Amino acid sequence: MATIFYERDSNPQALRGKTIAIFGYGSQGHAQAQNLRDSGYHVIIGLEPTRGSARQAKDDGFTVLAPAEAAKRADWIQILTPDETQAAVYESAIRPGLVKGKVLGFSHGFSIHFRTIVPPADVDVVMIAPKSPGHLLRRVYREDRGVPSLIAIQQDASGRAQELALCYAYGIGSTRAGVLETTFKEETESDLFGEQAVLCGGLTSLMKKGFETLVEAGYQPEIAYFECIHEMKLIVDLIYEGGLGRMRYSISNTAEYGDLTRGPKVVGDETRTAMKKILADVQSGAFAREWIEENRTGAAKFAGLREAEKQHPVEKVGASLRRMMSWLEPDAGKQAARAEAAGQKQVVNA
Repeated sequence: MATIFYERDSNPQALRGKTIAIFGYGSQGHAQAQNLRDSGYHVIIGLEPTRGSARQAKDDGFTVLAPAEAAKRADWIQILTPDETQAAVYESAIRPGLVKGKVLGFSHGFSIHFRTIVPPADVDVVMIAPKSPGHLLRRVYREDRGVPSLIAIQQDASGRAQELALCYAYGIGSTRAGVLETTFKEETESDLFGEQAVLCGGLTSLMKKGFETLVEAGYQPEIAYFECIHEMKLIVDLIYEGGLGRMRYSISNTAEYGDLTRGPKVVGDETRTAMKKILADVQSGAFAREWIEENRTGAAKFAGLREAEKQHPVEKVGASLRRMMSWLEPDAGKQAARAEAAGQKQVVNA
């Protein structure tokens, strides 16, 4: 069982008088920065001043500095930029200012575990990874509650790395809920596997295959969309609230019987074998090397895959049906489109 830390285990004074530099002001960056500031810590933002997110950070009242200057001034450097850009940001801006006694922090272990970033031996290297999207981390904090986080210590040069990391977790509100101890290796490998095999890759493929099966059998695309995609949220919300048992209690007996007798025929031993191969590729570093090489060579394959998915019938049918759903946030689609056009991907912590 995991070791879990709470507020009683933290020392809120450990980062008082220190400067925390947040690199990136997206989903996690804005939330962690604002929560830390509201907890009484001194926070600056490391971003090129011309970026749209830098302008937002200034509007939110933060001092925004060029990355190299922010790294120079900071006692704690928290890297919250995308995995594929972290190594370049580190080499160009952070490494020169990362001197003895500082803390290098992450919210995902990819760059450290796969050694695209290799810090000097005289700094602490830690991870505080909230298990929620940034907007939820921020909202729950403002309600005087918190979301759980993971904590990992890769390098304890100061002898105080855990104390400092728990203080950071306190600052973002996570010690209110609980902070689970892990390692960079465990967090990185389990996170990549979960994204690929279940949460993103597995789920989207399952939904599309269900949609395609019904449409190919002559059912209307709109009906197929409702049955295989739209109602997924209803089921996942029940599981989120009370586990598989709550979901099965809430559905009809017919649905529960179909779940228990047919589900394993769709996702069974053959799927588990494929999952084991995916996990092996994560553990060996094969996926990381593939992703790093994809970005190094211009990401043409990635762009092609993205474009092909946009053209899938399920996206077109869904867009049409969502216009019927008055309860959806009216500007959500527009905001996402504007962010995409500006090259600002909205990232959640899967």
